[in-house]
Amino acid sequence: MTDTQFQPDSGNTRAYSGKAITIDDIEAAAVRIGSEVLATPLLRNPVLDERTGARVFVKAENLQRSGSFKFRGAFNCLNLIPEEARARGVVACSSGNHAQGVAASAQLLGMPATIVMPADAPLIKLERTRGYGARVVTYDRETEDRDAIAAALCAQSGATLVHPYNDPAVIAGQGTVGLEMVAQAAAFGVEFDHVLACTGGGGLSSGIALALASRSPAALFHTCEPERFDDYKRSLEAGTLLSNAAKSGSVCDALMAETPGEIGFSILRRLAGEGVTVSDDEVLDAVAFAFTELKLVVEPGGAAALAAVLSGKLSFAGSTVGLVLTGGNIDPRMMEKVLSR
Repeated sequence: MTDTQFQPDSGNTRAYSGKAITIDDIEAAAVRIGSEVLATPLLRNPVLDERTGARVFVKAENLQRSGSFKFRGAFNCLNLIPEEARARGVVACSSGNHAQGVAASAQLLGMPATIVMPADAPLIKLERTRGYGARVVTYDRETEDRDAIAAALCAQSGATLVHPYNDPAVIAGQGTVGLEMVAQAAAFGVEFDHVLACTGGGGLSSGIALALASRSPAALFHTCEPERFDDYKRSLEAGTLLSNAAKSGSVCDALMAETPGEIGFSILRRLAGEGVTVSDDEVLDAVAFAFTELKLVVEPGGAAALAAVLSGKLSFAGSTVGLVLTGGNIDPRMMEKVLSR
């Protein structure tokens, strides 16, 4: 796939050409974003290994610029917007991490950004998005349609819509996480048997799965989702797109996408293994484990993969496992709740 496939549709959205995303797109993204994206560490912890009976390597994307992996896909996507369209800016929908990734990328590239965010998003995510210079438009996730709001904003200004996961440029950018993980594991002299990532709309998960298929084909990828928001696990098992009945009600605010993205689903239905669903309690325990044992600050939605490994719902004993901590933008009040458990 070449850059010409990432073209605006009618001046304000990004169209998917239908052509397959390949490892070439992920490698091109790695070059394109390399000057600004942090190569986050791949960490190993003896307590985690002892708890699981596996060799576990933790990819700390909570240390990424803007506090999550979302910066990778956003910066790749915005870099592909034609110069003549940049002055009209970008619009994005997000509960917080994509919001910050797009806002930070737009600030770097000198582009105006408007972000549609749920009114009940963590305060720290709302404040940090505004802190990057973006305009924030809030909505009620129970009664209002964020996509309709974003479409209206694009129609008014001619801005480009940057979808949080159903965009090939975003998926390619997120896939650079997988490239880094494989290279870093090789530096340790190991290859992954399993890789897990927190899964919302599937942009990160599908990008990592593509990278693994090319660079570490023996590794099996697993989606990790919160209870009641396991649309990916159910969709992959059914072989068709399914939605969540609930729109809110999980501590994992970053993982409450209603339905899998079509592009990511088309990739993961070929490349993903068994998915894992975790409870709020298991997620909060994982946040506490990350803080006390790994010395890392992780938000609930960023800890689902760690929760999946710690829960033992899939046995990884004797295996080499990679997991991604996807974000660290936790509200201080939530951290107080976690540490008081």
